[in-house]
Amino acid sequence: MQRKRKPVDKGAPKWMVTFADMITLILVFFILLFSMSVVDAQKFRAIAESFQQRQIFEFMPSPIEFVDPSDEKGEQRKDPFKEGDFGEEENNANEVDMDELLQEVQEFLEVNEMTELISATRDDRGVVLVLQERTLFETAEAEILVSAEPFLSKVGTLLEAIPNMVKVEGHTDSRPISTFRYPSNWELSGARASSVIRYLVETSDLDPKRFVATGYGDTRPVVPNTSIENLQVNRRVVIVISDPNYDENDMF
Repeated sequence: MQRKRKPVDKGAPKWMVTFADMITLILVFFILLFSMSVVDAQKFRAIAESFQQRQIFEFMPSPIEFVDPSDEKGEQRKDPFKEGDFGEEENNANEVDMDELLQEVQEFLEVNEMTELISATRDDRGVVLVLQERTLFETAEAEILVSAEPFLSKVGTLLEAIPNMVKVEGHTDSRPISTFRYPSNWELSGARASSVIRYLVETSDLDPKRFVATGYGDTRPVVPNTSIENLQVNRRVVIVISDPNYDENDMF
């Protein structure tokens, strides 16, 4: 007696449907993750090539067609990650240069015993040296004191070692002045800044084109003009060794 044969199912096994659905969902999940991130051209190439070289199933070719995201309309795009990293590293390098300059200036002042005469700080403009009026000038005058010449010569030596642009600012207190030579604090502050630059250029090997003189009068006090001590603090000459990345329009 002939046995009945069990019908043979045609097509893929039943478990293949569930397995294929799971693989598809996993693939979609990773595609979503990939689409939400910024495309890295090298990583995308590696992923696409891995799909081209391997098959999910023996009878299925790679489901991903390789397209280089860095090549659009024949133009090569920059990698945004690399571009950002490079810009950040470049900015940090410039920042370190100015910080190192500040450290060198402070060490220079210490070695030459000038810390009581000049203070050195760092701001957006660059390295800032502050010289108090009493170390440079007589009251209401703009002629460099003989006693100030030695340490100003050392400032010139410092500036010879660096190529940066230099801005020299003159500042006064709020007390009015009205003399034949200086009708107001504007003229006095400008003359003091110019005197410092003239001395530096004449006594050191410095290019005059590197310097700019500015007189601010009493318009930029650092403390209120309410006491004798505060008046002394506001009477000052500021030497700004400029940061090359600082906007010159803001600097000068």
